[in-house]
Amino acid sequence: MNILVVAPAWIGDMVMTDTLLQILRRQQGVRIQLLAPPATSGVAERLEGVARVHILDAAHGTLSLGERLRVGRMLRGEAFDQAIVLPNSFKSALVPWIARIPRRTGWLGERRRGLLNDWRRLDPAQYPLQIERFMALGYAPQSPLGSPYPEPRLKSDPVLALEVARSLGLSTDVPVTVLCPGAEYGPAKRWPAEHFVSVAQHFLDRGESVWLMGGPGDVAVCSDIERRVSRPGVYMLAGKTRMSDAIDLLALATRVICNDSGLMHVAAAVGAPVIAIYGSTSPDFTPP
Repeated sequence: MNILVVAPAWIGDMVMTDTLLQILRRQQGVRIQLLAPPATSGVAERLEGVARVHILDAAHGTLSLGERLRVGRMLRGEAFDQAIVLPNSFKSALVPWIARIPRRTGWLGERRRGLLNDWRRLDPAQYPLQIERFMALGYAPQSPLGSPYPEPRLKSDPVLALEVARSLGLSTDVPVTVLCPGAEYGPAKRWPAEHFVSVAQHFLDRGESVWLMGGPGDVAVCSDIERRVSRPGVYMLAGKTRMSDAIDLLALATRVICNDSGLMHVAAAVGAPVIAIYGSTSPDFTPP
């Protein structure tokens, strides 16, 4: 059975997609491919059991109909048996419909009943966790999810991790505390920078190394923390690594201290000890 999973556009959600993939891999003869935007394709490539990642280069929040038509027509040649659409938007269901995939599974929402032909009606009380909502689409309607739930996992490469660390001038001879002070939607989800400064100073006093990690949008906050600490042993890495590099570096961490963010989920999925700080969001929906 050839299955296309239409993956989420957010890094944390892409990591949590692995719970669904683990359920699909339990079935015999299943071949899994992913459709992902460039922003999360680096994570998709580190998920176990994915035969191929197809890129949908559509800007977040835009219809980009031409790109969806191009990708949908290209995917007709893959002979998919089923598509599982994880995002709940109308536009996310377009490509499987254009690709003429015979069974198109997803939660009902945003006027897409005609695009999906195996639609489910979500009861948030039945599935309070994001991973439950992903996993349920891998089962027949109303089927029990079973327990314990699979935990998201990402493949890391220790050899590549050391190569990346050397190329960035990072020492791995002492314990490493990684701080991820950024988060989407601005300050609402962020622990104040002065607290990360205090944490950095604490671990530097213990002779450890501190890495400040994040994406291009986190450069300002990470640079501010680096400036305030202003001591040897702190390294500003935000915006300097590819997603694959970040995955490998996080696997080297002694601990990761972060906000509710995509890197929080990445760190947990590579097995790093994580301290996650929640503010305006709830760990009852998307815990690491």
